[in-house]
Amino acid sequence: MKRKSERRRGEARKKRCAARNGSQAAPHRDIYIAITDKLYFAILKQKVKSTADRHCFCVDEELAYENFYADFGPLNLAMFYRFCCKLTKKLKSITLSRKKIIFYTCGDQKKQVNAAYLMGSYAVMNLNMMPEEAYSLLVSRNSTYIPFRKCAYSSSLLCHGRNSMSSLATIFQALQYSWLDFSKFDVEEYEHYERAENGDFNWIIPGKFLAFSGPHPKSKIENGYPLHAPEAYIPYFRKHNITAIVRLNKKMYDARRFTEVGFEHHDLFFVDGSTPNDSIVRKFLNICENAEGAIAVHCKAGLGRTGTLIGCYMMKHYQLTAAEVIAWIRICRPGSIIGPQQNFVEEKQNSLWAEGDVFREKMQNERENGKMAVTRILSGVDDITINGSNKNRTAKKDETELYNDDEERNGVTQGDKLRALKSKRQARSSSGSLSQEENKIHTRSSSQTPREAIATPGSLCRVLTASVLSASSLCHTRLVRSLGNLHVVAGNSEQWGSRRDTASTTTSTGTLINLNMAHLFHHTQ
Repeated sequence: MKRKSERRRGEARKKRCAARNGSQAAPHRDIYIAITDKLYFAILKQKVKSTADRHCFCVDEELAYENFYADFGPLNLAMFYRFCCKLTKKLKSITLSRKKIIFYTCGDQKKQVNAAYLMGSYAVMNLNMMPEEAYSLLVSRNSTYIPFRKCAYSSSLLCHGRNSMSSLATIFQALQYSWLDFSKFDVEEYEHYERAENGDFNWIIPGKFLAFSGPHPKSKIENGYPLHAPEAYIPYFRKHNITAIVRLNKKMYDARRFTEVGFEHHDLFFVDGSTPNDSIVRKFLNICENAEGAIAVHCKAGLGRTGTLIGCYMMKHYQLTAAEVIAWIRICRPGSIIGPQQNFVEEKQNSLWAEGDVFREKMQNERENGKMAVTRILSGVDDITINGSNKNRTAKKDETELYNDDEERNGVTQGDKLRALKSKRQARSSSGSLSQEENKIHTRSSSQTPREAIATPGSLCRVLTASVLSASSLCHTRLVRSLGNLHVVAGNSEQWGSRRDTASTTTSTGTLINLNMAHLFHHTQ
């Protein structure tokens, strides 16, 4: 009898836990929230059909977040764009002009919070609502939303901040700083280049920061993940005025493959999955503050360490909260800022705000006194000892000793796991099944060049690429496609010539592919 009663108590405890854990539960009642007189957001128990006076639609299945671990959002920039196109078309439709538009979700709480993020962000971007106003509407009917989680091994901690609606605030900030302009956004380019076989990179701040997966000594597929040589990125970097590369992981490639063709290269190593010390943060900020062009930052997967340091810069120079920084970086590049790195960003917020105030006051005083040139020289002194920062300096012996893969054969790092997961999940569609017609609401500007199918300057490069593929016996379709798209030629940097020569060659032979927002938005610093 005792065992039976214990068993009953155990079952009762499980039921209570299941009731408290609403992540998989449908709402107990239907909730309708009026966003405008015509537009409604609804959380329903089951799917519904349109009627004579209302048009209902749901994107729970069409726009699905592809998780790394226990994370479930927010949906990336391409998915938000596609949702905006879909909803805008419905609101402008003549046939639906007399109907109420009901955007609803009937999924679990993970689906609900992503749907609320889409609706709230749309209201901020297209209905001129303030984030607080949009959020107050979304919670007006006693509706609650679970916070997004960290993209990390542990599923017990919450993602960016106590409030899952911090995503609304970051959309507002992105609009204020002109990082976000869907009238000029090329969704196909965004989705193309975020894929592992096509380079695995995203712009975080257009024209300022590009986050990418770490290059490899040679292009190949390793454990199902396509790896790209430094030369694969050079044409794109030049085209988009990237002048400096910052490496945060161990030396997998020789930095001279970048520096000998005109790029600055800086090494700021700290352990995979960990947080940087104050010295690394200070050096990184100094590099970025003195860079002549955009900065490409990478670690192993280009997610954790990369997002952490870029986030530090954003807090210092844009006065964003830690929650807003984490939200924006994850919207641009899902999976960024991992585990303890989130806590680190939150802890650094106030001190970086203070540093930003001092920096801006100092710059204002020096502008008034005409001392900007001298300031730049003096501020660069602290950076002289960073590996590879002076491209004219002869490399020391230890700088050319590359990190060997064998060192981690028996201990796969967090970056390895994240890259493998990203490669596997991208085998599925990354942005749902919305029709092409629905994605044409926001068109590119007339001055924007359409994306080309391949980014190779001329037939000579195509011949070289083909010969390299043949010589290397690369039979993997995905890698072949990436070699063509990323303009990978053998590891010989001499064939690229000088920076000026290559730039002119690129101009004369065709326009390279544009990334998601690089040259499309005006950057305000």
